[in-house]
Amino acid sequence: MQQDLHLPTSKNMGFVSSRLPWQVKAWLLYLIFWCGFATAAIAADAQSGPALQAKHIELSTQLKNNQFQQPIALDSLESPNELDGNIYAVIDQPFANATRALTSPANWCDMLILHINTKHCRAGGSGVSSTLQVSIGKKHSQPLDEAYPVHFKFATVASTSEYMHVALNAKDGPMGTRDYRIVLEMVPLANGKTFLHLTYSYAYGVTAQLAMKAYLSTVGRNKVGFTRIDSAGANEAYIDGVRGVVERNTMRYYLAIDAYLSSLKLPASEQFEKRLQIWFAGTERYATQLREVEREDYLAMKRSEYRRQLSAQ
Repeated sequence: MQQDLHLPTSKNMGFVSSRLPWQVKAWLLYLIFWCGFATAAIAADAQSGPALQAKHIELSTQLKNNQFQQPIALDSLESPNELDGNIYAVIDQPFANATRALTSPANWCDMLILHINTKHCRAGGSGVSSTLQVSIGKKHSQPLDEAYPVHFKFATVASTSEYMHVALNAKDGPMGTRDYRIVLEMVPLANGKTFLHLTYSYAYGVTAQLAMKAYLSTVGRNKVGFTRIDSAGANEAYIDGVRGVVERNTMRYYLAIDAYLSSLKLPASEQFEKRLQIWFAGTERYATQLREVEREDYLAMKRSEYRRQLSAQ
């Protein structure tokens, strides 16, 4: 480790001299070691690019033949205290353009507001101190003070010509949920397209379990996800319960990313309206899982929420 980090010595770093108090020297060495360690960690993570390329090859058949009729693969995982959703997809966007757009916290706010449950988003800080203040609410218009604030830390973990990785992490969420993660990584493909992997996950305790149980026994009792559990009969059956919940939200976030990127070729004044149209059309493609409101109700709600978001900046 010391050889890789090139820690200062009396020969190569004169400012750490014997004339400095030992406490100061120790602190300087700690800072240099930690910065070097963090840099090494990011570099190691950036080497996940080949792994993601390999995943693209592994999923090649599934990306060509699936229920989505698009190059998309989705899976989910339920553990005793955590839910995890993953989407892999090929998008018709050049990698450099997608990377430039998706490493900006402010752009993420313009994406997240498309999600039906996002009521407001504001980017703050810069660099390693970047944050997103997101308000999560119901599937209809509501005052902002009735929504639940979720404070994400935003980090660009890696951004090179061959691999991009951004991560959003929040300690607390609505109704006793916690440890929210939205992670996006991408690699370029040879045909000018981009392969992405989106992860959406969170942990939950007793309070969240009770709230989810109440939801699934009432308004959520007929809702399903995307994983097929039985396709032998005339009617296909899909996963329901908490896995259905996380799969639906993972897809909604993916559709927001796709809608945002697809709008960038238009003049800035036309982009937001185009994103709304693309996002809603995407949900209607999977109406069994994602239909919640009528088109005009969604458009009116989001236009109002976006104006509120802009006025707060």
